[in-house]
Amino acid sequence: MIFLEGDLGAGKTTLTRGILRGLGFAGRVKSPTYTLVEPYTVSNLYLYHFDLYRFSDPSEWEDAGFRDYFNRDSVCLIEWADKAEGLLPAPDWLIQLAPEADGRRLNLTALTTNGTQCLARLAR
Repeated sequence: MIFLEGDLGAGKTTLTRGILRGLGFAGRVKSPTYTLVEPYTVSNLYLYHFDLYRFSDPSEWEDAGFRDYFNRDSVCLIEWADKAEGLLPAPDWLIQLAPEADGRRLNLTALTTNGTQCLARLAR
């Protein structure tokens, strides 16, 4: 699980699009702002892109029925995770985005053993 943090327009959906392109997904990648979740299948990987911006109460997470998406066979990228505070499992990674000059600054923090192991593999 990956939390994507940044102000509106920071590039969270653009980063998700880049991740999917890097994995070989050639289809349309759209923002889940109104649908709340957009599912993608790349080979045998299930990736779910969530946007919880429109939640006004954390209980909406429970009402939406998203819990089944979170399993060992999927990757979940979540924008505005703070809107479901206390109800989501701990993320493996926290990615913070912020505008900087003509681009973006990205800060990636591994928060679990699994996240640390994945980050170490990427660094090699």
